[in-house]
Amino acid sequence: MKYYIIAGEASGDLHGSNLMKALLQKDPQADIRFWGGDLMKAQGGTLVKHYRDLAFMGFLEVAMNLRTILNNIKFCKEDIKKNKPDILILIDYPGFNLRIAKFAKELGIKVVYYISPQLWAWKEGRVEIIKKYVDEMMVILPFEEDFYKKHGVHSHFVGHPLLDAISSLKDISTEEFKKENGLNEKEIIALLPGSRKQEVEKMLEIMLSVRPHFKNYQFVIAGAPSLPKEFYQKYVDDNVHFVSNKTYDLLRCSKAALVTSGTATLETALLNIPEVVCYRGSKVSYAIAKRLVKNIKYISLVNLIMDREVVKELIQTDLNTKNLVEELNKMIAGEKRNQVLADYSLLREKLGGKGASEKAAEVILNV
Repeated sequence: MKYYIIAGEASGDLHGSNLMKALLQKDPQADIRFWGGDLMKAQGGTLVKHYRDLAFMGFLEVAMNLRTILNNIKFCKEDIKKNKPDILILIDYPGFNLRIAKFAKELGIKVVYYISPQLWAWKEGRVEIIKKYVDEMMVILPFEEDFYKKHGVHSHFVGHPLLDAISSLKDISTEEFKKENGLNEKEIIALLPGSRKQEVEKMLEIMLSVRPHFKNYQFVIAGAPSLPKEFYQKYVDDNVHFVSNKTYDLLRCSKAALVTSGTATLETALLNIPEVVCYRGSKVSYAIAKRLVKNIKYISLVNLIMDREVVKELIQTDLNTKNLVEELNKMIAGEKRNQVLADYSLLREKLGGKGASEKAAEVILNV
């Protein structure tokens, strides 16, 4: 079979790579063409476009890059028409992928959506597009199945693929990790500032402002694979280090973490590292988002899945040095740290165990 997969972000690249691995186990002769990143590329197949050329953050940035986005959509349609896949697999990235779903369906190509867009947060009306143009919807969060059922859309809850990625990790020695990456003997506070240049610059400045209050720790930045090593050098010194493409290893060797809102908040929790969730967008983008997002109490996946505050979220003006210092201290030691770790255990139970990638591959093959 000929598969065409579209993932437009770093998290989609991770989930796409695990899905490709499962598909190739079940269909070794699979011909896979994809939009994604280095993790998907490592599984084989043909990379059409890298997600670093697709990821634009916030309303203003999208508006400024509208011509590029429209050109990418046009190119994608032409590539699909030329290569005639048997099935199109879409991974999140709704603004782009829902347009491609309509196009592919009209060509008679089967369309599967894996990793649902967060329609329960905003743009709920897009459910009608999914009803019309998507043959199978697979969801990875427990409450999403009920959301789609309410709208008359059948969906499959396959579990969360992060559990697959994390369960396959080999044991790691903190001492060896420090030695291999030129770190000192101090305990580590991990900094996960995001994957987009604009986002990273904004988040690292505020994250690093806590340094004078944690002199007994070293700070290590998790570099995004989409950004060059040189980009991070201006932040590095004797007590601020940088590692690239080793985020899971870094987290497992850390005492606590400061994490930009996104998939990384859930990854950090599943690796059992107490965290403070950080988010700050432009005033305009944040104001627009507040008007569009409905009935959502939290921004981190951890809190959304648990439907209560498990980890502290510092958003916009609340994200300041004073609050960061206070919350990070709670994550390093004390009752709050212990409570967070206990809640992480409940979180893993709620996500239903590993095997999401294999279940998703099975659904795709049945289609």
